[in-house]
Amino acid sequence: MTDTERKDASAATRAALEAARASLPPDDGEDFRLADRGFIATIPDADIPGAWSLKPYAFLQGEAAPSVHPGLWRQAQLNSRHGLYEVTPGVYQVRGFDISTVTFIEGERGYIVIDPLTSAQPARTALELIRAHKGDRPVTAVIYTHSHVDHYGGILGVVSPEEIAAGLPIIAPEGFLKEAVSENVLAGNAMSRRATYMYGALLPKDPRGHVDSGLGKGVSGGKVALVPPTVSISRTGERLVVDGVEIVFQVTPDAEAPAEMNFFFPKFRALCMAENCTCHLHNIYTPRGAQVRDSKSWSRYIDEARDLFGTDSDVMFASHHWPRWGGPQIDVFLRKQRDLYKFIHDQTLRLANHGLNAPEIAEVLRLPPTLASEWYTRGFYGTVSHNAKAVYQRYLGWFDGNPANLNPHPPVEAGRRYVQAMGGPGAVLAEARRAQAEGDYRWAAQVLNHLVFADPANAEARNLQADLLEQMGYQSESGPWRDFYLTGAQELRTPIPASETPRQAAGSQLRNLPAESLLDSLSVRLNGEAAGDMELDLTLVFPDGEGTFTLRIENAVLHHREGKGAPHVALSRDQLIDLVMGAADLRDVASGQPGEAALGRLLSVLDRFDLWFGIVTP
Repeated sequence: MTDTERKDASAATRAALEAARASLPPDDGEDFRLADRGFIATIPDADIPGAWSLKPYAFLQGEAAPSVHPGLWRQAQLNSRHGLYEVTPGVYQVRGFDISTVTFIEGERGYIVIDPLTSAQPARTALELIRAHKGDRPVTAVIYTHSHVDHYGGILGVVSPEEIAAGLPIIAPEGFLKEAVSENVLAGNAMSRRATYMYGALLPKDPRGHVDSGLGKGVSGGKVALVPPTVSISRTGERLVVDGVEIVFQVTPDAEAPAEMNFFFPKFRALCMAENCTCHLHNIYTPRGAQVRDSKSWSRYIDEARDLFGTDSDVMFASHHWPRWGGPQIDVFLRKQRDLYKFIHDQTLRLANHGLNAPEIAEVLRLPPTLASEWYTRGFYGTVSHNAKAVYQRYLGWFDGNPANLNPHPPVEAGRRYVQAMGGPGAVLAEARRAQAEGDYRWAAQVLNHLVFADPANAEARNLQADLLEQMGYQSESGPWRDFYLTGAQELRTPIPASETPRQAAGSQLRNLPAESLLDSLSVRLNGEAAGDMELDLTLVFPDGEGTFTLRIENAVLHHREGKGAPHVALSRDQLIDLVMGAADLRDVASGQPGEAALGRLLSVLDRFDLWFGIVTP
């Protein structure tokens, strides 16, 4: 996409952003002081070749550009702070090297690493930075606060496979591996594709493109791995002594992640709130796609953390953004974060019980003045709008009770009918242009979407839809909303070319999975239509005590269980992954083995997913 295709902010957008500026809380500079507190050192532009750099964000100076919401611009400036920071003596963070923050705890022998970022290169650079300024000490343990990839994917940047094999403790909440596999493997292709929209991965980094994700600047692009934990925390109040440091845990399942935990360090009087408390409104539902979170429990866990650790905490830090210092300040922050999620929960259900459906609730629900007055409750990431819809979905599902919505036509068929009913493509374009001229971009985009899906080759419709989404992106305070709109506009103007073969996402997260989790991932690749009435039996024998599993296909379903049958094939997990991904030949792996033919039949009915499926077009 060329720069000439992108448009400046329209008069309607400029007016909307000026009104938004007037509604922002007063800015006394406190967040900037907190974000800068404890700074020790950094590397220029946080530049990590091949994975990460803040150099492209040099434009974030002074007042907000006319194409960026002023609240998001301010958050983008805060998220541009980078380097090694002292949280309190013995507790350090490296911020601004990824979307997430890595924390280092000084133990008796080395560093306990909390949340080693998304990918290995930034994690390794962060470790080198603390070693350069606080001592060249070994990593003695790793803690994953929860099951999202930006909190575990960079583990091979701070520890080696040999250290892991030798028994280095990797501590995580109970259920971590199941939930990490659920999001990043079973639904991984769809979620990865949607994440390219949510985090603006393909957008230019400039005032008309990606400026910030709200939660952090963006997601790093280095080597990602999923290494299973070795120690699971299953109950609140559980205590461990790790490298001479006592840790008291609070498990918080189904809060910000399905498997998550907060914890407290008595020695440092420091409370880690994982990702349950961040400096904005978080997602009850994340637009990249995931399970809807339990906002009622989320609120209760924050209150429980206050009761358990609040009076003993001098500092509170999290896996994103900057810490809070001082007992009274921490308590106010926790209470307002607690009430933020419970307000959205309770008021959504109140309105639902009055008969409003999800879009109707989202349109009218607003935070009360006492919550709206804080910067750390604003929708830089999550929004009241889509979070209210999430609460509705958790309790009442996707169906609003109106039978007209029970079995609607899918987008292409509905689009054709809408276009015909409106009088054809010309009439749809005319209505969209009328609404555009009035600044009603939401309606114009909604109408025009039917024409784009009915006739994706209509260049006039695609380009106009791109213009509409672009202005909606400029007006968005939420970083993910902005990136969704702008990525949609980009792909309408410059479609991703089709490919004769699937362009598969990297299989790196499969490599360290236990065999049973790997086989689970094959089940969602089974093409039911291709399998048809196939019946198949196969035994896979993995080396080095990794297990033997019988696989069976019947009723177009793939089952697996431990145990041996016939025929069998002996192969490694890496060989199986390479076969599934098309990176190896069956004859080189299983030639002459009894189960060669059965394995070939299995591979013939397993899909290979294309990451670049259409989103704004069919």
